[in-house]
Amino acid sequence: MSQKLVERLRAEFGERILETGSQHGDESVVVGPEDLPAVAAHLKGREACELLLDVVGVDRSELPGHRDDPDRFEVVYNLRSLSRNHRLLVKVRAPEGRDVPSLAGLYSSADWAEREVYDLYGVRFRGHPDLRRILCHHEFEGHALRKDYPIERGQYLSAPEKLIQDHEIELAAHRADASRGAVLPSDLLTVNIGPSHPATHGALRAEVLLDGETIVEARTEIGYLHRCFEKEAEDHTWAQVMPYTDRLNYVSAMLNNCVYCAAVEKMFDAEIPPRARVVRVIVSELSRIIDHLVCVCANLVDLGALTNYWYFYNVREGIYYDVIEPLCGSRLTTNFTRIGGLGYDVFEGFEAAIERNLVKLETAIGEVTGLVARNRIFLDRTVGIGAMTAEQALDWGFTGPCLRATGLAYDVRKHAPYDGYETYDFDVPVGTAGDTRDRIMVRIEEMRQSARIIRQALGRGLPAGPILTDDPRFALPPKEKVYGSIEGVMNQFKLIMEGARVPAGEAYGFGEGGNGELGFYCVSDGGGRPYRVKVRPPCFPIFSAFGEMVKGLMIPDAVAILGSINIIAGELDR
Repeated sequence: MSQKLVERLRAEFGERILETGSQHGDESVVVGPEDLPAVAAHLKGREACELLLDVVGVDRSELPGHRDDPDRFEVVYNLRSLSRNHRLLVKVRAPEGRDVPSLAGLYSSADWAEREVYDLYGVRFRGHPDLRRILCHHEFEGHALRKDYPIERGQYLSAPEKLIQDHEIELAAHRADASRGAVLPSDLLTVNIGPSHPATHGALRAEVLLDGETIVEARTEIGYLHRCFEKEAEDHTWAQVMPYTDRLNYVSAMLNNCVYCAAVEKMFDAEIPPRARVVRVIVSELSRIIDHLVCVCANLVDLGALTNYWYFYNVREGIYYDVIEPLCGSRLTTNFTRIGGLGYDVFEGFEAAIERNLVKLETAIGEVTGLVARNRIFLDRTVGIGAMTAEQALDWGFTGPCLRATGLAYDVRKHAPYDGYETYDFDVPVGTAGDTRDRIMVRIEEMRQSARIIRQALGRGLPAGPILTDDPRFALPPKEKVYGSIEGVMNQFKLIMEGARVPAGEAYGFGEGGNGELGFYCVSDGGGRPYRVKVRPPCFPIFSAFGEMVKGLMIPDAVAILGSINIIAGELDR
C-alpha cells in the first residue's frame, strides 16, 4: 500500500519528488527542502498521514558514496497513516549551513524531534518556534552526533538554564488577566518540579508558572541522563549495542532487546528459529506486564493509594525472581536476545513458573481494581485530568497506552504484526476520555491481554529446535565448531573482533514497547559497526506534550498526569 502512496505522490508533485526508494519494506521519497512543507501538508491532509513518529538526522560525510556529496546532512521524517496503513519516510538533504523548513506548525511532534536534530547535528529548522538544545545542555559547544565530534569529549555545565524568562512571566500575567476578566496581582510564582523529585520518577524537570494554585505556563527540560547511546552505538559492533538497549526503558529491558534485534535482522532479511520467536513473544509480554505494574502502582502512590503499590510490586518481584533471573541471570540489564535468536534457552520449569505468577497477577489486578475503580478520591483525582483527544494525541506523536486511552485502537502488534502476533487472540483495550483514569485502566486491562497471549503461547507448547539461527553472517557458531574446526574459529574471531557485516542500507525496525511504538532506524555502511542507530523512544513525544496537558490545572494534577504517562528517563534521554 505504501508503494501506491509513493506513486500518487509522484503523480501529484512530479519532478519535485527527487528520488524514491524501497529497502526492506520501507518506502521513502527525497524532496528538496523548499518542497518539504507542501509534500508534508499533502500527506497529512490528503493521504491521512496523521502521525509523525520521529525525525532522524544523519551525517553522511563518512558514508561510502556520499563523502564528496555537498549535501552533508539528511533529515528523515517518519510518517504513518493509521487509517490507511501507510508508512513513508520523507527525506530532505542539506549542505552545511543551510536550514530546512520546520514542520512544527504542521505536527506538534516535530517540535522536540527537530530540536534534537538541531542539537546533535546543527541543522537549523527555519520557522521553528523554540529551536534550542534538548538533550545536551545549553552551554554545550559543537554537535555530538557529527562524525567529526570526538566521542570522548565531554563538556561540563556551569549554570542551569532558566526555562521561563522574566518577560514571559509578564506576558503570562496578562493572559491571566484576560482569561478571568479581572485585574490580578502580578506576583506569579515559578516552581520547579524536579529534576530530583519523588513525583518525577526519574531525573527530569518541569518549571511551572503559578497563578495562585493554577498552572498558567509550564516548560520541561530533559537530558539529565543523556549519555549519547546513539554515539556509543556507532563505536561498537551491532551485537555489542545489545546491552545498551537494556538501559533505555530499563523497566522492560527484554522488550528493548527484542525490538533492536528485529531491526538488525530486518537489515539481513533474516528469519529466526520458531522457538526463539515464541520465547520472544513470551518475554516481551512479561516485560509489558512488569512495565505496566510499575507504572500503575507508582502512579497510585502519587495519588495517595499506597496499598496498591505492594499488591502490584509483589507480582513484579515474583516475575523477576521466578522467571527473569533464572532465564538470563539478572534483573534489569538482561542482554537476553541475540541477532538471530536468543542468548539463552528456557530453564526447566519455565512454563510452571510463569503460570504461577500469572495467577498472582490476576489476583493482584482484582485487588487493586477493587480498591480504586469506584473509589471517590481516585476518581476525583483522575477523571478529566490531563485529557487528550485522539486528534491531539496523534498530533503530539502519542502511541501505546496513552494513545489507546483516547479511544484509538492502534497497536503495532495488530497493525503491523511481527513474531507471529497475528496468530494470537487478544483485544486492544481503549479508553473513552483520554484522561489519567483511562491511561491507568487501559494499562491494567493490557496486563490481562498480555497474560492471554502468554497462555496461548505456552498452551501451544514451545517449538522444538535451536534458539539461534546458524547463519554465519551474524550468529556465533556453537562451541564444538569453534573448538573443532578452523572455519568455526575464524567465524567466531571475525564476528567478535570485527562484528557482523550488516548489508549497506537502512531500515526502520519497530515493535510495541511498554509505552508505545519503540523503533530503531538503522543505517549501515556495510561494516561491522552501525553507521547510525536512531532510537524512537515512545515516551519522548509523550513528554513533549506535558506542558500543554497541565495548563489550567494544579500541581497535584500535574503529578497525577506525569505518573500516568510513564516517563522512563533512560529511554527519554538515551
